[in-house]
Amino acid sequence: MKRKKRIATVSLAGCFGCHMSLLDMDEHILELMELAEFDRSPLTDFKTFSRRCDIGVIEGGCCNEENVHTLQEFRKHCDVLVAVGQCAIMGGLPVMRNAIMHSEDPLRECLEEAYSSSAKVYNPNNQIPNDAALPLLLDKVYTCAEVVKIDYQIPGCPPSGEVLWATLAALIKGEPALQEYHMIKYD
Repeated sequence: MKRKKRIATVSLAGCFGCHMSLLDMDEHILELMELAEFDRSPLTDFKTFSRRCDIGVIEGGCCNEENVHTLQEFRKHCDVLVAVGQCAIMGGLPVMRNAIMHSEDPLRECLEEAYSSSAKVYNPNNQIPNDAALPLLLDKVYTCAEVVKIDYQIPGCPPSGEVLWATLAALIKGEPALQEYHMIKYD
């Protein structure tokens, strides 16, 4: 019996929409389960790798040190790494943080806007979260390709379940994961 391919997935700084598209493969999800098994993934609730994986699927960019560490671990444990969605590829909405900071301490400016100076925030003590259990925020939001080598990118916000299925099916068969233009254009 042929060994099933192993797939790992993770969501970094994003909305989890790309994982929802994985679930939106409809009947293809049954075909995927015939061809592959999931290792570390929110879909299985496995939080660590049990062994090396053939394919790693990453959604979201890197906003904090935990995101960077997780992404580097995926690169170490996966033969092929696929960045999925706009957050992983271009930073998505979280990358807006990079453009709005203009002071000498842009991270502080961002935190003050989020927790104390915005008219929409009620925080009478003007306290910014500063707990040792919180991951250290990075100076800016980084795309996955700025942190590790990415083998494939699947654009979209989120990409459709059909595009994810076609890409994973090709990779499982050992074929290049190239999509026809009509499947990945968003206009």
